[in-house]
Amino acid sequence: MSNRNVLISGASIAGPALAFWLKRYGFTPTIVEKSPTLREGGQAIDVLGTATEVVRRMGLLDRVHEMSTGKRGTSYVDATGRTRASISSETFNGVGANGDTEIQRGDLARVLYEATSEDVEYLFGDSITALVQDEEGVRVSFEHAQPRTFDLVIGADGVHSHTRTLVFGPESQFARHMGYYICIYTIPNFLDLDHWELDYNTPDKIAGAYSARENTRAKAIFAWASDPIDYDYRDIEQQKKIVADTFAGLGWQVPQLLAHLDPAPDFYFDAMAQIRMDSWHKGRIALVGDAGYCASPLSGQGADLSLVGAYTLAGELAAAAGDHSIAFARYEQRMRPMVDACQKFAEGVGGWYAPASKAMIRFRDLNVRLLPYLPWRGLIGGAPQKVARTISAGDYADLERASGR
Repeated sequence: MSNRNVLISGASIAGPALAFWLKRYGFTPTIVEKSPTLREGGQAIDVLGTATEVVRRMGLLDRVHEMSTGKRGTSYVDATGRTRASISSETFNGVGANGDTEIQRGDLARVLYEATSEDVEYLFGDSITALVQDEEGVRVSFEHAQPRTFDLVIGADGVHSHTRTLVFGPESQFARHMGYYICIYTIPNFLDLDHWELDYNTPDKIAGAYSARENTRAKAIFAWASDPIDYDYRDIEQQKKIVADTFAGLGWQVPQLLAHLDPAPDFYFDAMAQIRMDSWHKGRIALVGDAGYCASPLSGQGADLSLVGAYTLAGELAAAAGDHSIAFARYEQRMRPMVDACQKFAEGVGGWYAPASKAMIRFRDLNVRLLPYLPWRGLIGGAPQKVARTISAGDYADLERASGR
């Protein structure tokens, strides 16, 4: 086995998942994370299809189920709070079948961290500032720690990946704006939601809330159609003002949701964007998850791509005995069909999620009400499942046995 020492940038989903498998195959992974602690917060994410099988092989599926949101479904309401249409989670995206589930992003990150923290070195509160690679390895400079040399470096640092910028070029070369923005933060469960989500639409906008933490808390969620907005990624107050101004004057519970905007402990705001690249590797450096192929929240497949991508990348590195030139190429070949399918699936979802007119909102609600009675409901409800199973989980069991795990 060559190239055992691997630096991973990012401690959300893809990074710890990759470290888990690399450690199992006999590598020595190190994770550097810019945040001083494990980042909580974020939206509810689905673990579907092949990703469920990956989590099962990790031995973590029971733990993920324990932490799942348990959300039973979603209702669309009007300005008075009257329910216009409802749909179950299983009908909508297959959650509840075949072990598939929904979990908060921060909770899944916690599960993966707990599964790796004893065996993997974590460098919190630090980040990569420079990467210089040659035939022997990658010389890494950090913001705080002393420089170190690693055999390989993997960027798992999200849609705004600094690793990608250092190695492949500015984000503008690869980001594709999907025409929407999203904001999520934790609030008190003042709507008394019981494992349920309520969404309110006006043209090109959606505001909603769903229960979290066994209904003791809730998440507020806002999304809206917009051309690219010029704002400072580091200016949280500016971002909060954008959200407040965009949804000012709307009915239903929107004023109450916005009232909890300022004290939110885990405010998240970003464009819904995809990352599209011809290649996810250059020399000894590669990308995994959102850093290389974000499909945007509209796809509902971000966690699936991260988990399956991490599993595949680690497996191919082990299968190639650490030969990165072979492993990275095989990893891309295996993952590309799933990435393409997930990114294609996201196209057009915004028009259903945040319809552009009152007539389209009524049409969407009518379709939701009729869906359980339609003969092709399985095709519609099963679409996310089909995308999530675009590729199967590779069989790397022999590699685990060979490593003595």
